[in-house]
Amino acid sequence: MPNISSFGALQTSLSGLLAHQRQLDVASHNIANADTVGYTRQAVNTTATPGIAIGGASNGATNWLGQGVTVESYQRLRNDFLDVSARTQNMLLGERGAKAEGLSRADAAMGEPSDTGINAKLNELWTSFKTLANTPNDPGARAQVIASAQSLASSLKNVDANLGQIASDAMSEFNALTTGPGNEIGGYASELAQLNDAIGQATAAGQQPNDMLDRRDLILDKLSSLAQVSVTNEGYGRISVKFGDAATPLVNGSTPTSVATWPQTLTNPGGQLGGLLGVQASVAGYRTQLDNVAGQLAASVNAIHGTPPFFSGNTAATLTVNVTASTLQAGSGTGNQSNNIAAALTALRGGTADATYQGLVTTIGAETSAATAQRDLSISLVNDVESRRQSVAGVSLDEEMTNLIKFQRGYQASARAMSTVDEMLDVLINRTGRVGL
Repeated sequence: MPNISSFGALQTSLSGLLAHQRQLDVASHNIANADTVGYTRQAVNTTATPGIAIGGASNGATNWLGQGVTVESYQRLRNDFLDVSARTQNMLLGERGAKAEGLSRADAAMGEPSDTGINAKLNELWTSFKTLANTPNDPGARAQVIASAQSLASSLKNVDANLGQIASDAMSEFNALTTGPGNEIGGYASELAQLNDAIGQATAAGQQPNDMLDRRDLILDKLSSLAQVSVTNEGYGRISVKFGDAATPLVNGSTPTSVATWPQTLTNPGGQLGGLLGVQASVAGYRTQLDNVAGQLAASVNAIHGTPPFFSGNTAATLTVNVTASTLQAGSGTGNQSNNIAAALTALRGGTADATYQGLVTTIGAETSAATAQRDLSISLVNDVESRRQSVAGVSLDEEMTNLIKFQRGYQASARAMSTVDEMLDVLINRTGRVGL
């Protein structure tokens, strides 16, 4: 049986003292960062220190004496699956939110139903033609036709301009995020590359850069709301990050020095950027349909009115009234009461132009309603997965306060064990052999 040093118990107690001190330190760090965005709570992983053989038992087996506790690591309590789920839902919310906002603006630009919208202006034009048919020589009726037509043409121009502004704003926001001075994505890409290098070096040296890992994960979360993010683990803490549908990784961590590649060409990136591109495509379709309304209106009215053409231009932006009160044709006959042209124009009410416009309003309303519902659903899903993620990674003050008490008690117990061993050694060293003991 080998000789066991009397100081071994002192070292064992010291290991418990130090382990509980580290646990207290980590609990304090968690509490200090309870409100820090992106912080992941940490825990101390401990294991029993390998024992030493103290000799054989009566049956020939080897007995082992424990040597205390060893702090193995400082673990981030994070669930990779929930991270992926959260980023997927962030991407969908970013896309649906941007689209819902853009389409809501388009719906508001149409101004329907109202007394001043294009539908009301069309009705006013057909009503003015009916009044003209009843009183073809009335100067007031002729002036009303011209005024109604001009008001309708102006409304078409205004709505088209408003839709164009919505598309332009979406493109400006897209460019500001991707290529503008100090753009957000470029800044994230550069910081990711720097963090990747620092994390790789720390990991290779056997360190645990938990706070840098938190910062990197936070950037990935922010990027996921802008476009789809795909992460590949390259080893030693390094990652490669693909962004949107770009062929080249945004950050390539497979080399000793991470490289940030930005800007990139994106056509279907998902996220907020995808939503902004979707708004532009939807609005372009709405403007095409609005041009169809203007073209059908001009074609149908001009075909009946004859010479001169009632309208010039065949798009919402170019439609213009081409007649005056004196050149307006009410009838093709020579009599003062000839009104067959005005009557035929009156019959256009509810025709192709009206139907096309009603279809456009219905389409915008339906797509806006669907986009809003999808956005609201995504908000609910994001809140749900974030709640589950926070249940793992978030700091619970109640739990940490309980841990503080537990670790404090452990620290006190280890300190008491160390004092007991110290007293034992004092007796052994200073009093052994003295008479009266």
